[in-house]
Amino acid sequence: MASTRVLLLGGTTEGRALARDLVTLPGVELTSSLAGRVRHPEALPGEVRVGGFGGVNGLMAHLFAEKVDLVIDATHPFAAEMTHNATKASEIVGVPLVRVDRPAWKPRAGDRWHETDTVAEAARLADSIGTRLFVTTGRQEAQAFAGVRAWCLLRSVDPPEPPLPARHEILLARGPFVVPEEIALMADRRIDCLVTKNSGGGATVAKMSAARELGLPVVIVRRPPLPPGLQCVPDPEGAVDWVARRLVP
Repeated sequence: MASTRVLLLGGTTEGRALARDLVTLPGVELTSSLAGRVRHPEALPGEVRVGGFGGVNGLMAHLFAEKVDLVIDATHPFAAEMTHNATKASEIVGVPLVRVDRPAWKPRAGDRWHETDTVAEAARLADSIGTRLFVTTGRQEAQAFAGVRAWCLLRSVDPPEPPLPARHEILLARGPFVVPEEIALMADRRIDCLVTKNSGGGATVAKMSAARELGLPVVIVRRPPLPPGLQCVPDPEGAVDWVARRLVP
């Protein structure tokens, strides 16, 4: 069987699961591409590259040079620029692309959601709602909270970069998290408002359940729209099936 060269745009829970599954498929040559935003990523099987491509043209050049047969976009739901670049580059080069689009969280009975379109809007709104904010929008978004009056608990995998809120605590942690510990954390820090992105998935959903249990308001940023016509599957298993159907005989 001839080799099928797969480029996996990862850096997520789905990307890690896909890498483990795809390397077991006979005939697959896998390269996982990471943006490099996490300082100490988990080890992955197969070849790994770190860093950007240089926009659509750079990604097109990579697809040509590496003779990539298939592309899987398993980047974060808020990595909109990468998804749009991958869609455009794959379309121009003629390489099939599929997006692993984990289902978004949906409000449930007892939830007190306040939705916004940007993190900057979320920071302003949360500052008008609470005085002790639990901010889980990621280290690169922490600067949006620099001007808030509220005290902020900033949780991220790596330390956030300044400017930061005048009154804050930094908590470095990587999911998955569990509900009892999230409830205890919010109670201990006297949190009165959770701020997050609608990332979906199970690794960090415990904070949503904890906020519901505690009756706390949640300021949540909506996902950016996907490019029209982009083929999507909801989970890694769907992407593995998609690759298996396209293996070179």
